[in-house]
Amino acid sequence: QVQLVESGGGLVQAGGSLRLSCKFSGRTFGDYAMGWFRQAPEKEREFVAAVSWSGDNTFYTASVKGRFTISRDNAKNTVYLQMNNLKPEDTAVYFCAAGNTMAALRRYEIDYWGQGTQVTVSS
Repeated sequence: QVQLVESGGGLVQAGGSLRLSCKFSGRTFGDYAMGWFRQAPEKEREFVAAVSWSGDNTFYTASVKGRFTISRDNAKNTVYLQMNNLKPEDTAVYFCAAGNTMAALRRYEIDYWGQGTQVTVSS
């Protein structure tokens, strides 16, 4: 059974940092591009970032570029989202996801979702 388990969310003041982690199990981790999405209250789920199978390529939505960094450690079957200079508008439930390619993730073509972790940024 495939599982994606997120951790690292919490409450942080504006300007602070958090690092989210997502542990993948049940399939070959290196076969999947990985991504992060977020969903704020009463908003649609939106794409945040994606990383390729090897970790060599990344893509970010414009609102987080320069502040967030996605990475993966295939030896640990884990994908990370380092979030710096957090803003109140970053408040959301953050979900990790696995897909065939980065392009598929950007099209919201998701094979597996994590359960989500809450990130709250206070002003």
